[in-house]
Amino acid sequence: MPKRFNNKIVLITGGSSGIGHATALAFAQEVAKVVVADVVDNRDKETVKTIKDKSREVAFIKTDISKPTDVENMVKTTVETYGRIDILFNNAGIAGFPVRLAELSVKDWDRVIDINLKGVFLGSKYTIPVMLEQGKGVIINNASSSGITPIPRVSVYAAAKAGVIQLTKAMAIEYGGDNIRVNCICPGFIETPMTSIIIPPDSESRDYSHLWPLTKPGNPEDIAKAALYLASDDSSFVTGTSLVVDGGWLAGTRLPLPRGS
Repeated sequence: MPKRFNNKIVLITGGSSGIGHATALAFAQEVAKVVVADVVDNRDKETVKTIKDKSREVAFIKTDISKPTDVENMVKTTVETYGRIDILFNNAGIAGFPVRLAELSVKDWDRVIDINLKGVFLGSKYTIPVMLEQGKGVIINNASSSGITPIPRVSVYAAAKAGVIQLTKAMAIEYGGDNIRVNCICPGFIETPMTSIIIPPDSESRDYSHLWPLTKPGNPEDIAKAALYLASDDSSFVTGTSLVVDGGWLAGTRLPLPRGS
């Protein structure tokens, strides 16, 4: 079976755990050359080792995506190593702080915006010139269903992810004529280390059966599959869209069927 990403250069921020880890493995499985960027370098070992064990090519660059100098170096190092960047997945993000708005500190607000929104801006800002020079490219941003319909106590997270959705559309409009496609993914509740901060594993709130139509949480591989679709030629006429992968969450709360149904 042909591999869709044979020798493609894929740069993934936040690639050491959760969705980033699963997506890095998925691209590597299809013979892409994967660059994992993350601020915590001791977490990269599992991702890098797993990919190398499959005889695939992978590199790691320690990067704080909220810092322009780090992101500029990330892009520069990738290009120096591989000569190009075919696909950028702006995936890195943090959960935020589960409190009501008035209880949220200015410092915590700035931290979430810096990583979840500014990080997408910086990753794109420094990668787009590379894609312009090579004549094409694909950018995928990791947004959230909370950027469309927020839930309580995650106001700053929702604001940042709504910003990612609008930034995605703006970039798609600005660079479509340059053969650069830009889309975002809006995950629902995905079982990752990050979501455990919002809802602990032993919480009674983890009874999902009444919350959405598919009656279960998603897993990182569900988002990885969406990322591969948006990065591939299968979506060659798709840009500026927000692909919701949420088990039906935004469709509405699942209620019992009426009697006689």
